[in-house]
Amino acid sequence: MKISKQNAQHYIWGDQCDGWHLVQNKELSVIHERMPPGTSEVRHYHVHSQQFFFVLSGEAELEVNGEPARLHAHEGVEVPPGIPHQMKNTSDADVEFLVISHPQTRGDRIAADLTRQTTES
Repeated sequence: MKISKQNAQHYIWGDQCDGWHLVQNKELSVIHERMPPGTSEVRHYHVHSQQFFFVLSGEAELEVNGEPARLHAHEGVEVPPGIPHQMKNTSDADVEFLVISHPQTRGDRIAADLTRQTTES
């Protein structure tokens, strides 16, 4: 069956942000998200899940382990498990993006304060 944001399970998160579950199972999650201007998610990390953020339209800032990355349409960043990150829309237009997680993130999200920095060796 074809899936799109027109027929996917929809939810609202944060401050007027939208999410559509395109794939939702134990091993894989694919979510199409929309963030209005001036919104952001809570800075956090995942113990087990690795994620890939891919911008479909607009412009976003993805802070990964204290380093901001400006993402334009058709650009993405991988976030390994254990690395604090936060998606932000600092632009003046909506941003739409995919969040692909393996395994899915349910029960695997831990809030990260701004002073915690995780490095890979």
